[in-house]
Amino acid sequence: MDARKITEKIQIHKPEVLGSRDFAKFAILLPLIEKCGEVHVLFEKRAETLRKQPGEVCFPGGRIDPQDLSPKSAALRETDEELGISEDEISDLFPLDYMVSPFGMIIYAFAGFIDPSAEFKPNPDEVGELFSVPLSFFLENPPRVYQINFDVQPEESFPYDLIVGGRDYSWRTRNLEEYFYLYEDKVIWGLTARILSHFIDIIK
Repeated sequence: MDARKITEKIQIHKPEVLGSRDFAKFAILLPLIEKCGEVHVLFEKRAETLRKQPGEVCFPGGRIDPQDLSPKSAALRETDEELGISEDEISDLFPLDYMVSPFGMIIYAFAGFIDPSAEFKPNPDEVGELFSVPLSFFLENPPRVYQINFDVQPEESFPYDLIVGGRDYSWRTRNLEEYFYLYEDKVIWGLTARILSHFIDIIK
């Protein structure tokens, strides 16, 4: 391949997160709603019958489908499917930072206001409970943050003879911060708590 062809290929390439084409992509909505003169954050508790993470607290959202025009449209579709809330009942929808998880996922998060007069029709197959927490609680109470440390365990056939140091190679260790908010009898943690903490940092 000559220099001209190489230059042409590079010029049309659109940069993205390396390896992200193989990542699972999800979109979620951080729903805000005014209640009794105060802004609340709305949460779901996942149905106990779900195979993955039953009973955990989350925001409406899910995998981005091929027919979704954008991550934003996916977040709106998932909110409609889970809560029965149409796009017309959501306003001031803005993107937050997207998150690349160490488990091969990219999560696109959005925050928006739900019309206080909207009538929720939760999908019982996905949603076990809806509840809200005053935004002031999160502004006044920072999350608890804990570290999870991951061990490096190369597979049996790893070619130690090809790297300097061999079996004594000094691997860079990885850790993960897990965020927790405790509100009354509810535990808000994991990606939900991490995205919520990021949102609180923005509005502060």
